[in-house]
Amino acid sequence: MSERVDVEQHRADVAELLAGLADRPVEEAALDQGVLGRVLARDVVAAGPLPRFRNSQMDGFAVRAADVAAAAPGAPVTLPVVADVAAAPGDPAPLAPGTAVRIMTGAPVPEGADAVVPVEDTDHVTFNRGPAGPDAQAGPDAHAEQVAVARGRAPGEFVREPGSDVAAGTVVLPAGTVLAPHHVAAAAACGVSRLALVAPVSVAVVSTGSELVGPGAEPGPGQIFDANGPALAAAVEAAGGRVGLRLSLPDDPATVRAGLARAAGGCDLVLTTGGVSQGAYEVVKDALPEVVFRSVAMQPGGPQGLGRVDGAPVLTFPGNPVSAQVSFVVFLRDLLLQAGGLPPVERVTAVLDDAAVSSPAGKRQLLRGRWVRDAGGPASAPAPAPRVAVVGGPGSHLVASMAAADVLIDVPAAATRLEPGAEVAVWPL
Repeated sequence: MSERVDVEQHRADVAELLAGLADRPVEEAALDQGVLGRVLARDVVAAGPLPRFRNSQMDGFAVRAADVAAAAPGAPVTLPVVADVAAAPGDPAPLAPGTAVRIMTGAPVPEGADAVVPVEDTDHVTFNRGPAGPDAQAGPDAHAEQVAVARGRAPGEFVREPGSDVAAGTVVLPAGTVLAPHHVAAAAACGVSRLALVAPVSVAVVSTGSELVGPGAEPGPGQIFDANGPALAAAVEAAGGRVGLRLSLPDDPATVRAGLARAAGGCDLVLTTGGVSQGAYEVVKDALPEVVFRSVAMQPGGPQGLGRVDGAPVLTFPGNPVSAQVSFVVFLRDLLLQAGGLPPVERVTAVLDDAAVSSPAGKRQLLRGRWVRDAGGPASAPAPAPRVAVVGGPGSHLVASMAAADVLIDVPAAATRLEPGAEVAVWPL
């Protein structure tokens, strides 16, 4: 007979079992090796300044500010244009007094130039006659011969100085950063090719049941598709973990034991589904006599187990697909997130929408639900309390209602009925 515990006791016992997973090793990965959403284990430090050299902030003309100080609308200063400088390798020649160079955004500013005049602040640019003829200005081979500057510039205008973004030795990304695309851009701009990351928890996802077939197979009489394996593998990855092994095992205790030993030898955590209830063919119970099996006072997801297999922690979830997914959210998701350095998903308070909810006495019920979206009101109106509505029935096989849900509505074990407007705790999915 399985022991009976409440939800919080089982959550505490699972947390104690998995406490060792929080001490994660560090692993390195290249910037292009799927680092998004992962957590930095060490600071990213700029080895050199950014920008690395003086460069232009605008398309325009690099000048000496003193040469265009007298420029004003209607009284431009005209300078000969002695060269073009593109954003390309190499150092441009120094700028002689009384001249200008046409310069592109990001191009190195010549020595001697201390300001850039944007193209839009020039009255007239005279171009040579290139192969495109008199209208050579529009062609790539046209070269400016002189420019009329319509207003003066102060030294430093539109010139990016070395280190004006980041000085050498600056921490660009601190340890603990959850990597997003703009973080990857910053690391790449600093010349960093590899990142030190918190190693995710490696999880073996094991489905049990001779009735299961994989996606794409043709189920025979009495067979069903395995929803738990793909669902829990996706859940592990969404929580920052890594699926180290996927197995689907038949209802044979020796085969299950051998498969779980293999999983325990290569992964940080073994997660099974099926074979843990009160029936006659509970293969996981038969294969793991050392594991504690219990009935948790919740619906769905009551049959649970926890322990170790060959030294590795193991959690056993029920086989009904909704039960398995609810079990993951309630007992494992936050622990995987926290082990990987990610914040847990906080439960929030909401108001039950327009239908009453009944619940069995003594069991904490986790109903599939969805947020009720309110139309936008006037900006001065107080924000309404978030509302949730139940999706589908309570059955643990109703995978379509689980797919339509974006929350779990937490009905306390002491409540047998909740009326519309009642406050409820909500687990975001």
